[in-house]
Amino acid sequence: MNEKFCARYGPWALVAGASAGLGAEFARQLAARGLDLLLVARRGEQLERLAEEIRSEFGTEVRFASLDLAIPQLSDELRKLTAGIEIGLVVYNAAFSTIGPFMEQKLDDKLRILDVNCRGPLVVAHELGRAMLDRGRGGILIMSSLAGFQGSPWVATYAASKAYDTVLAEGLWAEFREHGVDVLACCAGATRTPNFEQSQPRGGPKPMEPRDVVAEALAALGRRPSLVAGRFNRIACFVMGRLLPRRSAIRMIGASTRSMYRANRPPR
Repeated sequence: MNEKFCARYGPWALVAGASAGLGAEFARQLAARGLDLLLVARRGEQLERLAEEIRSEFGTEVRFASLDLAIPQLSDELRKLTAGIEIGLVVYNAAFSTIGPFMEQKLDDKLRILDVNCRGPLVVAHELGRAMLDRGRGGILIMSSLAGFQGSPWVATYAASKAYDTVLAEGLWAEFREHGVDVLACCAGATRTPNFEQSQPRGGPKPMEPRDVVAEALAALGRRPSLVAGRFNRIACFVMGRLLPRRSAIRMIGASTRSMYRANRPPR
């Protein structure tokens, strides 16, 4: 199985947003399948520790670079980092989010959400996808979110950015599959990552473990354009998207988000 996976998606995988949580778990599971890794994220020290752990455990080659995926010169940086290596798989896991009423969030933060969550995967797919198309093999996996399935109060910009990610990946799935390149949007719900735990949500559904989300995503790559990770999330998605009127779904999501995070907001 690993030989087949490496032949289709190797020899190198680039994982964006790899320093912790889902990104680090993608790195570990891809290394276990035999791929060499190029890990990028802003937190260089965490990347270095992860790279050392993976080299020691799996014996694969691991390179890493501290990189802000919101920078305007992202295309140039990607060309430098990937020069001389063949990237057969891209996992775009990086994301930025803020929580709270729209007008209480800084404009710079909202624009950063667009840069990291929308512009970033677009640039990565454009820069690295062409070589995959020329080779006739490869894969691009973009992490999205259930938040993008409807308007989501208090995370309106983030939710909109994730709607973009899902639709972008599904469109590329239809275009690239004719040339042997697989594309997948993995739409995750609550997941037990450091960022999720630092946000200190109160209540809500039990979060999935990163290893389970990643395992489902890698199993679905090449089989479908998009995936909702987790059985509970798939049921919830069906109810919210098919059974409830859209206005009811938006109100329900908004009430849930406010309930989870209102107690943690500093007094104004």
